This record gives sequence, structure tokens and C-alpha cells, in this order.
Amino acid sequence: MKIIMLGAPGAGKGTQAKMIADKYSVPHVSTGDIFRANIKNGTELGMEAKKYMDQGLLVPDELTVKILLDRVAQDDCKNGYVLDGFPRTIPQAEVLDKALSELGEKIDFAIDVNVPDENIINRMSGRRACLACGATYHIEHVPPTQEGICDRCGKELVLRDDDKPETVKNRLEIYHEQTQPLIDFYTEKGVLKTVDGTVDMKEVFNAIVEILGE
Repeated sequence: MKIIMLGAPGAGKGTQAKMIADKYSVPHVSTGDIFRANIKNGTELGMEAKKYMDQGLLVPDELTVKILLDRVAQDDCKNGYVLDGFPRTIPQAEVLDKALSELGEKIDFAIDVNVPDENIINRMSGRRACLACGATYHIEHVPPTQEGICDRCGKELVLRDDDKPETVKNRLEIYHEQTQPLIDFYTEKGVLKTVDGTVDMKEVFNAIVEILGE
């Protein structure tokens, strides 16, 4: 079972990807993790990717797919995997599609965790973080006992720059421009499934399990 997770930043697709991986005993393959592992281990592909990253450049799609295919060729992926963070654009999806078809493989499901922009902005701008100990809260859903103060270490909680409404709006604009077309791409392939990401996390997961089967 080869699955791609789609959804805007803050839609909760990473959380769902981990839960799918646990339930179906397949790896959760995050492109960020693969890059870090290859660079840390000094692999040929990792060193090639590092050259671009050190210059502040995006790693070319072909190289990213090579690193990804190298990861999914490992034994733990023989029963499938959940891709999180790739593809992000149509060219990446096309390169991945071509590479998989050459191996006689294909993506089985592209799951879109659908959450309206307004919900995401509210969800992310409600987050608060403790820079001292790393604890995270949400002013509505997981509030600290004392407003603005970390329960764990007593230090001040802050709204991170990444979670500020204007930053979230910018990230969502980039998402709609680059990644939204993937929904059409995978719809045409007949593998796209959409779930409502505004409901409780467990309900989202139950909807995904219904799609994938027990």
C-alpha cells in the first residue's frame, strides 16, 4: 500500500501519516528526515543534495526522487509506505510517477486532509510555545493552567513567527499555487481520496481507515 498525504500546512497530515504508519506497519517516509539521514551518513546522494542546500538552493526534483526511491527500496518498505512532504509540485509528481512506473509500481492512494484556510489560520495562530523547554499549547484546545505561562517550567509562552497569521497566510498562498494542482493530478489518476480535516483527529483517522480498509 503506497500512500501520499496531501493537505495544507497545519491541516494535520503529518499526524495522520504517523498514525497510518503505526496501524498498517509501514514506514512513515518524510522527505525532510530522508535528507537529514543521507547528509548525516555522508551518502553520495546526501552529499550531492548538501551542495544545493549549502547554497540556499532547492534540491532538483530528479535528485530528490533518487533519494526517495533509494529509501523506499529498503526492506521495511516492501509492504508499502506513507509519503509525507513529497511531492509538493506537479513536476515532482510526474518524476515520481515515471520512476515508479519503470519499477512496475504506482501510488495506491493520495489522501487529501481538507481544512479551510480560515480554520488553519485560527488553529495555528492559537498555538503557543515555550522556548525554554519546548512544550507546546493551544489557547483553545490545550491551554496552559495559567495564561501565557508554561505548566512545565514556568517560563513565558510565545506565538512563534511561523504561527503568526500573516506568515500562515503566505504559506497557504504558496500551497494553493504549487500543491493544490496535485489534487487534480491524482484525481485524474483515480487515486485521490478526500477526508474532512476539521473534525476530531480520531474521526479523521477513522475516515482514512475506512478508505484504506482494515
